[in-house]
Amino acid sequence: MIIAKILNNNVVVVQDEHGCEQVVMGRGLAFQKRVGERLDKDKVEKVFALKSNELVHRLGELLSQIPLEVMTTCDRIIGLAAQRLGKLQESLYITLTDHCYFAIERQKKGLAIKNVLLWDIKRLYPKEFELGQEARAIIAKRLEVELAEDEAGFIALHLVTAQLNSEMPEVMHVTRVMQEILQLVKYQLQLEYDEESLSYQRFVTHLKFFAQRMLTRTVVEDDDVSLHTAVKDNYAKAWKCAEKIAQHLQKSYQRELTTEEIMFLAIHIERVRKEGR
Repeated sequence: MIIAKILNNNVVVVQDEHGCEQVVMGRGLAFQKRVGERLDKDKVEKVFALKSNELVHRLGELLSQIPLEVMTTCDRIIGLAAQRLGKLQESLYITLTDHCYFAIERQKKGLAIKNVLLWDIKRLYPKEFELGQEARAIIAKRLEVELAEDEAGFIALHLVTAQLNSEMPEVMHVTRVMQEILQLVKYQLQLEYDEESLSYQRFVTHLKFFAQRMLTRTVVEDDDVSLHTAVKDNYAKAWKCAEKIAQHLQKSYQRELTTEEIMFLAIHIERVRKEGR
């Protein structure tokens, strides 16, 4: 590894054998080193081999400004999230680390921010929220800073963003649309959700990707018309409810649903209706 740029004593940008840039981190890594020299591999704690040079530069800039222990703590959180959730956007290293660093600094000054979506996040993204709570515990143990529960919600949103390949404002918009649809179904069918049931969890997962497609104007084209008719005839209440949702989305978001999208909504609604209380 040849040093291409020294960001501080703990972080350098290097070129690998293929000429690709990487961000490398380790305590005292660049002490008394110069650009063009070889790196002491024994001091390397973490290598960020990101696919995009732009991400490499952005990460390098961020790491040059924050303490090493904050980055290693966030790396631990991201590693844990990847084990539980699967593939995540590489930009999460930048967005989550940046968020956690400023959250920690705000907490030290007693300037905690209220998360207005906290209740929705707990219900709609339970896995991500649980990881957010574990992240709070990791930060408390390693950095001795107790973050508020609101921060578990913010961390969860970053994890959802990294799964959906979206930006944070879009994910917050998706969350609001999901909540509106869940409330519509609950009101129309007069039911209480069994939030532990598989049908509810599948419905929420469907809504997550449905809302994202809706907001990005990605349309699911109509396919098997005979299947539409069968679902409409057999799941009459659920179909009517799905049509109410379609009317709401048309009025509020100027998005007209295809019959195929109404059909899939009806199928999921029927499942939660049967298991609802």
